[in-house]
Amino acid sequence: MPRVSIDHIAIDPDYCSGKPRIAGTRMPVATIAQLHLEMGETLEKIAAEYHLSPASVYAAMAYYYDHKKEIDRHTAESRAWVEKMRQNTPPSPLKERLRAIRGQRDPAVKRRGFL
Repeated sequence: MPRVSIDHIAIDPDYCSGKPRIAGTRMPVATIAQLHLEMGETLEKIAAEYHLSPASVYAAMAYYYDHKKEIDRHTAESRAWVEKMRQNTPPSPLKERLRAIRGQRDPAVKRRGFL
């Protein structure tokens, strides 16, 4: 089976928390995969919008497919951590005032079981 070139992919603990990224940028491979697979962006459009070479974007997707299980696991863990922090952080006073002005309730209150 031919090996995929990873000349366009870098992993460095000092950048992007050590997550695989497009070399010379801070664009994580997982973000490219999310833009393409979850949001339906074409790889060509991603390359153009983020000023990346098409080769680097395609390499990012090749790297993603070669390491899908690990990248998906890390993405799920990150999303769970963000949600946990969101649930455990009180809303800012500004956010509360804006909700009051708009007559909206805080959806987090319902999630926390207060309603």
